[in-house]
Amino acid sequence: MDETQRFITENKQRFLDELIELLKIPSVSADPAYNQDVLNTAEKVAEFLNSAGADNVEVCETNGYPVVYGEKIIDPSLPTVLVYGHYDVQPADPLELWESGPFEPVIKKTEIHPEGAIFARGSADDKGQFFMHVKAFEAMNKSGQLPCNIKFMIEGEEEVGSNSLGEFVRNNKEKLKNDIILISDTEIISNDQPSISVGLRGLSYVEVEVKGADLDMHSGVYGGAVPNPINVLSRMIAKLHDDDGKITIPGFYDDVEELSETDRAEMAKIPFSLENYKKSIGIADIQGEKGYSTIERASIRPTLDVNGIWGGYTGKGAKTVIASHAYAKISMRLVPHQDPEKITQLFVDYFPTLAPSSVEVTVKPHHGGHGYVLPTSDKGFQAAKKAMTHTFGKEALPTRGGGSIPIVALFEKELGSKSVLMGFGLNSDVIHSPNENFGLFNFYKGIETIPYFFKYYVEG
Repeated sequence: MDETQRFITENKQRFLDELIELLKIPSVSADPAYNQDVLNTAEKVAEFLNSAGADNVEVCETNGYPVVYGEKIIDPSLPTVLVYGHYDVQPADPLELWESGPFEPVIKKTEIHPEGAIFARGSADDKGQFFMHVKAFEAMNKSGQLPCNIKFMIEGEEEVGSNSLGEFVRNNKEKLKNDIILISDTEIISNDQPSISVGLRGLSYVEVEVKGADLDMHSGVYGGAVPNPINVLSRMIAKLHDDDGKITIPGFYDDVEELSETDRAEMAKIPFSLENYKKSIGIADIQGEKGYSTIERASIRPTLDVNGIWGGYTGKGAKTVIASHAYAKISMRLVPHQDPEKITQLFVDYFPTLAPSSVEVTVKPHHGGHGYVLPTSDKGFQAAKKAMTHTFGKEALPTRGGGSIPIVALFEKELGSKSVLMGFGLNSDVIHSPNENFGLFNFYKGIETIPYFFKYYVEG
């Protein structure tokens, strides 16, 4: 790997400049206003794959945004690693909370990143992380040290549920055929303690509407005599948890995997400072399901959270009105064995029962996905562990992630492949929030580490 690492060292600034170029394009898949920007990003990703030396690079059309594909097959008898990532990003709102433009990347030094971090939407999720693979491949390819075959599948709809990816995968099984899938869309414990996520939570996402009268009404004339949908919705949401932090939906916990005391004891070994955790996000105290630690609540337990709530007048000044409608978006993070379709239906059946007869309730399911667990005995995990231990100089630990990558379970079902979640982000990257950032240390460490994964995976 010496020539590969030399190539990386000599091209660090160019790699960063190219990432900044990619981050400037506002590829927000959730908002149709950015349609052309998302398409432009796909073309830019294809351009970078071509320049890195990939063959058969395509911008593949789907029913939604395209999938960018590329490959380098050096010997069909060698293993094939499929790299997955996504080039779409979350909306940048609320814009007023950004310290710099979300699509105007800047590098700033911070307490966590004294060497600097890239502040921009998509820097950590997932442009910065999938781009590490493109640059690591370029380094291996240009230095003549690519030890096996590689394929890339970079999609543009991950942030809206990967709605088109399932069909794309099912229709291209031969094209995507591989021995292992490598994904960087997760985080490590810290820059001093590498880790590999061996578990992801699933997801059920819904939108709810509570309707009262046919039109907004004067709160003085009608207040106290008619239903207020905002008040009703607030009470309904409050009833979704009991005093111990458990979710009240009947049947919600029926299929929840309960970890053994041995497994929980292993999780307890993960370095964690509750005080630093609270300080890092500016809270005075924690909360959650009774009987579980903070790490457990954020990884091995299911959750229900309101992601947005609105209705009535929210502009400047006052407007004394009783809104005719109130809305909320709600996500449920699921653990392995919980079926997202089943959980969604349980919510659809239960939520309206919390409302009085004076209002109408509508539940609109959005997207979802299954959880995932990778055995630590898996060859891919072992290769990732060796690679990260080598470059960090400290043994990489297995962890469970709290987020969701719904397509991981789909990959295993359709392609028969395990996925290795070798991410390099940090929890403090504030993905999905204003001022998302990705440390230069993490970006370069990823590019440095990925070639060793290929080396150790081939050596097996």
